[in-house]
This record gives sequence, structure tokens and C-alpha cells, in this order.
Amino acid sequence: MTTVLVVDDQPLQRFGFRMLLDSVPETEVVGEAAHGAEAVRKAAELRPDVVLMDVRMPGMDGIEATRRIAAAGDRSRVLVLTTFDLDEYVHAALRAGASGFLLKDARPEELLAGIRAVAAGDAVIAPALTRRLLHEFARLVPPPDGGPAKDPRLNALTEREREILVAIGKGWTNGEIAARFVLSESTVKTHVGRVLSKIGARDRIQAVIFAYDHGLARPHPE
Repeated sequence: MTTVLVVDDQPLQRFGFRMLLDSVPETEVVGEAAHGAEAVRKAAELRPDVVLMDVRMPGMDGIEATRRIAAAGDRSRVLVLTTFDLDEYVHAALRAGASGFLLKDARPEELLAGIRAVAAGDAVIAPALTRRLLHEFARLVPPPDGGPAKDPRLNALTEREREILVAIGKGWTNGEIAARFVLSESTVKTHVGRVLSKIGARDRIQAVIFAYDHGLARPHPE
């Protein structure tokens, strides 16, 4: 059973999420919050597996709430919901410690799968969506002056692991990485785990941000 805290300032939106999540046996809505401060308080009190977080809310917004929930170090992981025209907020939320994001027009099965993935410790962005949104994020993240920043964590990576990190930054799936480097998916999964450990990233999303911040990944022009 995956427990969920639903955070949205729109009562009808919260009701819709509750109806969906309570309609399947593997999820349970343990609480609701209408703004960020309430979300932080209830996350600490209820310790849900997943916090389904809206971004734009009165008072404390979803970004600050995500930052505080992540900083608390509890078990709760944050899945941000947004609309595509708010991609700059999503980027800030991921930096704040969110474990992933979905668009609000996601299909019900995509939302349920996303919640399960986040609860299991995985990142939640579909690769095609990752590429599209990261292309937008790149406008907000200028390339480092003088090339990639010299970070000691990069020196800890093997040549193969650095290649894997670049591929993660491009939004490639494990299957795509395996095909590109002629590796088995289990081997790729092992490499990904080592990369995350060495750069101190909780999940693939944080690794994507790391790759962009260090100039290892930039979107291809469309």
C-alpha cells in the first residue's frame, strides 16, 4: 500500500485525485493540504510515501514546500504536478528535491504509475517528456563559463560512468543506453547506480540536473 498526501489549492482537483487514488487497492490518500505550509506540516505528521504536490498555491508555494519536505530527511518523496507553460517552476522544484514531475493532463494510468515509481525510489519523467522540458530548462540554465565546472565528483567517475551520466542527462532510458553502448540493461542499471552514488544524486532527475549544471548535457536544437 502506497500512502499519498494530496496538495492542491483547488478543492475539486484534490477531490479528483482522491477519487482516482482511492479507486485502486495499492494507493491510499492519507491526507490533503491546500497550501505549502499545510503540506509541510501534514507531511511531517502523516509521513506519507508520496506527496502529490501542486506548484502554484497561495502563501507558501509548492517549490518551498518541496524544499522543506526534502530537507526534513523523512521518507516522503515529492511528485510535482504542473502544466507545461510553468516549466521554470518545475526546474526550481526539482532543484528543491522533488523526485519527479508529471503534467496535469497526464492520463490516470500515468499518474498511478508515477506514484508507484516515486514510492519505489525511482524518478518519474517519461524520456520523451524529459527531453522536451529540458530543452526549455536549458534557456534558464546558461552554460558554465569556460566549459564544464571542475567538480571532484567528476574525477571519481570512470570513462564509462561519465558516458552514462551524459546519456542520463540527455534523458535516455536504460534500454537506449544499453543499445548505444552495446551493454545489457542489467549492466547499465549497475552503472547508473554507481554514477548516482558517486555524484551524490538521489535519483536520475538529480543526475540530469547535475549533468546540465556541469555542462555535460545540452539539448539538441529542434
